[in-house]
Amino acid sequence: MKIFATRHGETNYNRLGLCNDDPAIDVHLTDTGIEQAERVALQLKDETIDQIFTSELPRTLQTARIINRYHDAAIESDARLNDIRSGFDGEPVPDYFSATAHDPLHARINGGESLLDYKTRVTGFIQWLVELPFQQVMVVAHEETLRVFEAWFEAVEDDRLRTLNFPNCEVKKYAT
Repeated sequence: MKIFATRHGETNYNRLGLCNDDPAIDVHLTDTGIEQAERVALQLKDETIDQIFTSELPRTLQTARIINRYHDAAIESDARLNDIRSGFDGEPVPDYFSATAHDPLHARINGGESLLDYKTRVTGFIQWLVELPFQQVMVVAHEETLRVFEAWFEAVEDDRLRTLNFPNCEVKKYAT
């Protein structure tokens, strides 16, 4: 199976530098985010995509619908792809990173999950995904999700997870 994975397009919260892991909060693509998703749609226009998987957060579904305009693939949301529960929903991203800096892999702040907790959750999704009978799928999720995908498919060590950065709508390709 070939997996195309991308982070959602730029959002209003990205511009404000805020954390969001609650699907009920209105975090949506900016005009720039829509343009980024449209570029991905054109980039993958000639690929066959059997299924698209997203998190439950609206920004991933919004991005997926734009990318899907040339494919008409089924779109399925899966809670295992939701962004890391940071414990800092609506708070500045730098505050989250400062609070977890003492132990970026294990720290659980304000009832959130650690990066390794998150890795376990997303790894469960990947293990399930690779057993499905699809030829090519698309995953639209979050930067933390792409860190876990990169670790799984490219054998990145846990201590390097936080060093991985993925711009909005950068497409990564993985094969099983």
